Amino acid sequence: MTLLSVENLRKHYSSGDRDVAAVDGVSFSLSAGETLGIAGASGSGKSTLARLILRLAEPEAGTIHFEGQNWLALQGAKLRGNRARMQMVFQDIHGAFHPTATVGSVLDDPLRIHRIATKKDRPGEIARLLDRVGLAAADAHRPVHQLSGGQRQRVAIARAISTRPSLIVLDEAVSALDVQVRNRILKLLVELQREQGISYLFISHDLAVLRAVSHRLAIMDTGRIVEYGRTTDMIDSPQSAAGHALVSAVPRLTLAGRPKNTV
Repeated sequence: MTLLSVENLRKHYSSGDRDVAAVDGVSFSLSAGETLGIAGASGSGKSTLARLILRLAEPEAGTIHFEGQNWLALQGAKLRGNRARMQMVFQDIHGAFHPTATVGSVLDDPLRIHRIATKKDRPGEIARLLDRVGLAAADAHRPVHQLSGGQRQRVAIARAISTRPSLIVLDEAVSALDVQVRNRILKLLVELQREQGISYLFISHDLAVLRAVSHRLAIMDTGRIVEYGRTTDMIDSPQSAAGHALVSAVPRLTLAGRPKNTV
């Protein structure tokens, strides 16, 4: 079943006297319970695409259908109500929360705003969410700024799943984490997908990350998708110049200790 369908999406920005095509005729689909990786170098249009899908920016042309609805036609209260079904986890684990927020207040807000739990039931729901992402119920009382990077990203994931979404957009969501923490977060995301059937649009420049979590992969270059298909096939045998550049940028140590570019 198709959850998200994007057709011929376009977004241009003016930069001085130039017109920059940040997203230039992008089309793809995402099925329920599937992860689609969006890869590309810096400036390829990945983050702009995420903003368009989330309605944080508006396209000049194209269509987005989400859960059978014309996503771009929703306005006002109807759009706010449907936002619970599509959530985001950002790259900036330090700037994603108010500096004085506690973990509990971060999770209480979406539960209250989207009327998912009553005031009486919200503490129990917050404890359940924290447990699901590997944190303790007592962490609800901690200021977010006291948490480690990995703990903050777990709170961000708990916030994203609190509204029971069908789609989560992750924009470089593990790029600021060290390798061990990153791997634990990726494992958590895969477990949540298996348990809850969540779909992910996973945006990253790191093909090693995308290979670990993505069923299919789209490679962007200068605002366009230049390759699209099964993740393993595309990484093993890239067909575009952008794909070759991404694969060659992933280092691995050989047994002799010499670096080798491969995934």
